[in-house]
Amino acid sequence: MRTTRTRARWLVTAVAGAALSAGCGSTAPSTSAAVSSATASPAPFGRQDVQADLEVAAVAAGIPEGLTELGSVPSPEPGETEKERKLAELIARLSPCTVSWRHDGADATSSASKPDPSRKQLDVVLSNLAARGWKKSGAAKEVPVGDHGTYFMATYKKQGWTLNARHSTLSAWNQSTAMVTEDACFDRLTDEEAALLGD
Repeated sequence: MRTTRTRARWLVTAVAGAALSAGCGSTAPSTSAAVSSATASPAPFGRQDVQADLEVAAVAAGIPEGLTELGSVPSPEPGETEKERKLAELIARLSPCTVSWRHDGADATSSASKPDPSRKQLDVVLSNLAARGWKKSGAAKEVPVGDHGTYFMATYKKQGWTLNARHSTLSAWNQSTAMVTEDACFDRLTDEEAALLGD
């Protein structure tokens, strides 16, 4: 069940992707406001906060900003089957629960003697996220992909969100991604919905 829901998170984030939203400014609170906010419960950590963490961590690693996307509703396709229609509806319902980030390093080449520079950048992004309160969940893994490259994966958590970082290095092509999903949203999936996403 847990594996299916993890696959579901990946599918939703991969299928759902799009409109980057604008950031927002802030003002310093007055002393009385600061005292009352210290006694109040902390503000919820939402998609805008996840997006801001990813953008700040990436820019600090030397990666251009503007690479995060908030989940969006997929366009209906003509001639969809009933199953495809149900899947599209489920993805539309889950899209407010996802944030994605992607960085392609197609111009960077790597070999045994010359490591992939974008892989090192992802390490810096993850280190920057850890400094912003994201906690590593489990061990990071890096596995070979035949003789042609490697596949790296790591999971981090923060305030009800799960971030799955991935990096693929294959010959002259490489890509780093982070798929972030809201735990509560995906925990509410029924077995039928999880199976639909897992197919």
